Amino acid sequence: MAKKQSQNYLEFIPHRNPALAWSEDEEGVVTIDVEHRRIFDRIAQIAFGRPKVSHIRMEKFGSFIWKQIDGEASVYEIGQKVKERFGKEAEPLYERLVQYFRVLQSNNYIVFKR
Repeated sequence: MAKKQSQNYLEFIPHRNPALAWSEDEEGVVTIDVEHRRIFDRIAQIAFGRPKVSHIRMEKFGSFIWKQIDGEASVYEIGQKVKERFGKEAEPLYERLVQYFRVLQSNNYIVFKR
């Protein structure tokens, strides 16, 4: 039986989903616009008045991280920038950062490349 290869998220390079529009307000807060296009989304829009587009407003850490995702910087490198900007306020840094990226990935906001 082959040994399962461990994943080192710090080496991964996040890429934003190009299908998502996003904007930044004057305070630097990022809002991601998620368009709901699947058939079940359409049913919910008609039956329950759900919006066609959700506007996901990030907080200060998330906004800073989102703006660092350039398709070239690794999770580790982004973590270093977060550490520079927020210092001890970001601790425990890499545990939080990896969890945050997992959430972004599970919501299809980003994909990882090595």
